[in-house]
Amino acid sequence: MNMNFSRRDFLRLSGAGVMATSLSGWMNVLATRAAETGLKSHKSCVLLWMDGGPSHKDTFDLKPGTPDAGEFNAIPTSVPGVQISEHFPRLAKLMDHGAILRGMSTSEGAHARAKYNMHTGYREGQGGLVYPSIGSIAAAELGDPKTPMPNFVSIGARSFGSGFLGPRYQPLTISNPAKGVENLKAAVSDGEFNERIGLLEEMEVGFYKDYKASSIEAHQTTYQRAVDLMKSKEIKAFDLSQEPEKVRGDYGNDPFGQGCLLARRLLEVGVRFVEVSLGGWDTHQDNFDKVKSLSSKVDPGMSALISDLKARGMLDDTLIIWMGEFGRTPKINNKGAKPGRDHYPRAWSTVLFGGGIKGGQVIGKTDKEGANVEERKVSTIDFMATVCTILGIDHNKVNQTPIGRPIRIVDKGANPVKELLG
Repeated sequence: MNMNFSRRDFLRLSGAGVMATSLSGWMNVLATRAAETGLKSHKSCVLLWMDGGPSHKDTFDLKPGTPDAGEFNAIPTSVPGVQISEHFPRLAKLMDHGAILRGMSTSEGAHARAKYNMHTGYREGQGGLVYPSIGSIAAAELGDPKTPMPNFVSIGARSFGSGFLGPRYQPLTISNPAKGVENLKAAVSDGEFNERIGLLEEMEVGFYKDYKASSIEAHQTTYQRAVDLMKSKEIKAFDLSQEPEKVRGDYGNDPFGQGCLLARRLLEVGVRFVEVSLGGWDTHQDNFDKVKSLSSKVDPGMSALISDLKARGMLDDTLIIWMGEFGRTPKINNKGAKPGRDHYPRAWSTVLFGGGIKGGQVIGKTDKEGANVEERKVSTIDFMATVCTILGIDHNKVNQTPIGRPIRIVDKGANPVKELLG
């Protein structure tokens, strides 16, 4: 059962006249972590997800002067000797705060399986389980159980959810960052709301007592989250109209740029994990025009986010990840009217900023064609363990499935990239 928390859930609540007030009964019972004291880490994470798989040779691992190098020039960055694509001019000036992992080498070359693998660290169907995504893991491990705000927000597209961790750690999905979360205001008075929510509570308790189905608990949890959010003063964070026009323009007047701005606002009110998606990177045809256009969206949005967090003293506490599900082939294909690149998980790049990492470095190296990793190969579980370590999450921790099966946050054998750690 997909329990991603969407606009439809709010519409149902609004139609029923449900709005903000204090609640009791099952809403308190379902706050399973309310008794926990303190947060395990003060860090947060923004995942900038490049859906479709961006070409490493046309972004962060250019091979100028070699066959199939492509159309783009490499430009210097703020780190001597480190070059990236000419279509990231603002980001180039900030590379002293970031690190490029050029040794990514993973096993899944199909979109759906690779996306699942890079979000969860596990292969789809492995062990017959649905595994939690890194966003849900962060929500569970880092989030404040008492906050009315969701601890995981996905902007621009639905992300992978909480798997066996349960509905409490599902992401709140925002399709359009400019509109935020719609339909939060109900049409009845506080008193009438109290009556309606009280009746709903009685019905839910009775029904759950009789049937004790997990789907009922999931339903209750979803509506609990909705009501808590509706009564929260922090919901103003979703309103981008409160930002000056100059700031909004600095991020880029497109959904990705505005998503990055919304991510910053959500971090400021305590949201622990935000994913912002930018699709279109599946460039089997017309690779160079598409990558140029997409890079022109990434550069202002990502750069403004980094600069803004730095200015606010938040960058060291916020890990920013730029990545997709894999890279693209080093060789150019000529299948269509304009050349493209195909799927390629054997060698590709990810980029990390902030989070207290040692910036200003490139870790890993591909050969002269960008086809194979020659130095510091990083697998999926290595990468997941690295992200967890940076965020202060014990990647060796074992969680229990609903039937008591022990599952590690990251599968055994992971080798975190220690060169990143301060």
